[in-house]
Parts: sequence; C-alpha cells; structure tokens
Amino acid sequence: MPLESVNSKVVKSILTPGQNVLARRGSMLYYTGDVRFVPHSMGGGPGAMPNVGGVMGMAGRMMSGEHVAMMAAEGHGEVFYGHAGLHTDVITLDGSSILSVEADRLLVHDGYLSSSVVALTSQGGMRGAVRGAMTGQGLFTTQLTGQGSVAVLSHGGSTALEVGPNHPQVVVDPQAYVCHLGQINVEIAASVGWRDAVGKGSGEAIQLKMTGMGTVWVQASEQKF
Repeated sequence: MPLESVNSKVVKSILTPGQNVLARRGSMLYYTGDVRFVPHSMGGGPGAMPNVGGVMGMAGRMMSGEHVAMMAAEGHGEVFYGHAGLHTDVITLDGSSILSVEADRLLVHDGYLSSSVVALTSQGGMRGAVRGAMTGQGLFTTQLTGQGSVAVLSHGGSTALEVGPNHPQVVVDPQAYVCHLGQINVEIAASVGWRDAVGKGSGEAIQLKMTGMGTVWVQASEQKF
C-alpha cells in the first residue's frame, strides 16, 4: 500500500503479509496490529543481496559518516513515522524515473523499491563532488527506482518545481535542495563579484542550476539537519 500523509509531519504505512517498508531507524512513532521490526543494511528488501557497487558505495558512505541506519517493518497493521518534528512529503514513483535523495532526508519508503548508493563523482566528476560539498550532501547520494512511494524530510515543508523546456529555468540555493526525480542535471552556478570577495555580497553566490526533465523539491529553509 502507498504511504499516506497523516498531517504535515507524520506519514502512515499500511502493512500486509509479504510486504514491508524501510524507514530511518528510530523514526517509528507508534503502530497498531501485529508488526515486527528488523535491522536493514543495504539495497533492496530485507535479506536482498546488494551488488558490488552498492556494497562499495555503502562502505564509502559509512566511512565518511554519511550513513543513516535503516529498519524494516513487516507483518500486518499500520505504522506511523516521523522524525524530529520535521515536515514530510510523500513522493510517488511510477517506475519510469529515478529519485535521488540525501540519506538524512529519507524517512521511509516501500520495501519493494530498489535502492542504491551512488558516488556523486559518477554524476559529473569533480563537479559532482563540489555539488555535494555545497549542499552538505557529502560524496554520496541514495537513488530509488521502481513503483511505490517515498517520504522525505524537510525544514518548513517543501515545494515541487517542474524542470524542462516548457518551464522557466530553475536555480536552487544549495542549502534548500531536498531531492530530485527524473533526468535532471544538477550543476554548480557561481556568481561571485568583488562584493562577495569582501563579504558584502548577497550571500547567494553559489547556486544549483537544474536542467533536463523532471521535478526538484526545495525546502522552505536553508537550515541543514
């Protein structure tokens, strides 16, 4: 069953036998019914065998301190999730696009979605690494594919912006970026003048330019967590 928004800060998953959901460890608020929780480590559903790239990506993320532990819920009942009073948004995947999201912004997702950890250097080389540094994302990102739903976290809620040739250009503050869905290229756009050099600029010298086709989510804050 798809994830459901209970309110702006809580989401609900309805569990049935043979299905499971994966969530940030410690994010379960309460549940009803016969539900079991088990640790989860890498890609796919509980017990799935990750590929070599996933193993290496997860190892790198753990060494860099970017890993967020996950847990799986299974059984029959309803489980309610939230984290630190942050806002939640439910994103539905139809199987045609990849969702890229930071590990610390991922709250819960359907267990039958495929997940992998990808180095940002594979998405633009050094520019990808610079992008990770600017957003606070680090060197890795999580990618989810398949048909199902995902709940992401944000400060103050988020806005979904369409990216494509029939839409205005989208440029995002690095600290406000949450995630993106589809064939989107994220490039560093620098606008540094002499006022920035002497500390009298607008504070918006580094930006993320979104091109391609898809959707990007932007939070209503520049605060990281």
